[in-house]
Amino acid sequence: MKKIITTIVFVVFVLTGFAQVVATVCHTPSTEKFAMFASNKSFNSMHPSPIAYTHVSQAGGKMIKLKTSGVEANGYLLQAKTKTNNWIFVFQEWWGLNDYIKREAENLYNDLGNVNVLALDMYDGKVGTTREEAGKYMQEFKQDRGNEIVKGALAYVGKEAKVGTIGWCFGGGQSMQATLTAGSQAAACVIYYGMPEDNLDRLKTLNCDVLDIWPTQDKYINKDVTDKFEKNMAAAGKKLTIKPYDADHAFANPSNPKHNKDFTADAYKNTLEFFKARLK
Repeated sequence: MKKIITTIVFVVFVLTGFAQVVATVCHTPSTEKFAMFASNKSFNSMHPSPIAYTHVSQAGGKMIKLKTSGVEANGYLLQAKTKTNNWIFVFQEWWGLNDYIKREAENLYNDLGNVNVLALDMYDGKVGTTREEAGKYMQEFKQDRGNEIVKGALAYVGKEAKVGTIGWCFGGGQSMQATLTAGSQAAACVIYYGMPEDNLDRLKTLNCDVLDIWPTQDKYINKDVTDKFEKNMAAAGKKLTIKPYDADHAFANPSNPKHNKDFTADAYKNTLEFFKARLK
């Protein structure tokens, strides 16, 4: 009898431990799920090292410091010529806040008109120039620090600011997280092949519409991920627009061999229209 009781206790212990492991996996934060891709050789091979490029701003873009609860954060600011409370927060690919992201920030600034644009440095000064560096930085990134950087940016722009967010790859997920952090100040969220939030309770707190630029050939932000996001957004009562493109991950990156110029132009057109309709 004693042996039977001992066996039962052992089985319960094992099953309880297994349940805890499953729960941990099932509730892995979206950012950490995406970071896991960096250990995948196939994912890394889709990101060739960026071609050397130096951005020279024609619109007065400059680096600024942002106060946070920890060390100061960095941002690349393009300030509207006429005062406005409309802001776009731009989030980097897995490389970091490099000159390509500064160029994209300036393109948005020029094409949207009277808007302030702030590209946030989520790696605190680190910029990857190789796949190995980028993968390392992305895996080292902590979402708590990312949230603090966004809070520092929100404090900088002020409580009256209406904030749109946009990002690519790693930054697509950060665009979603920043929108959740922004709360009632969130005005529009654009995700380019980034990991969406899959916690339904968090999605219920979302305060703006989302545009998801989705390449249907993406093996990582794939159909299962996208279908679940669509289902969760519907369950949360939030508006999601999915723009599918018959392309692969990072198709909008000009330095990627699978860059698709026509699809990139169309996605950008949809992005501008989405922001303009919501930042008035």
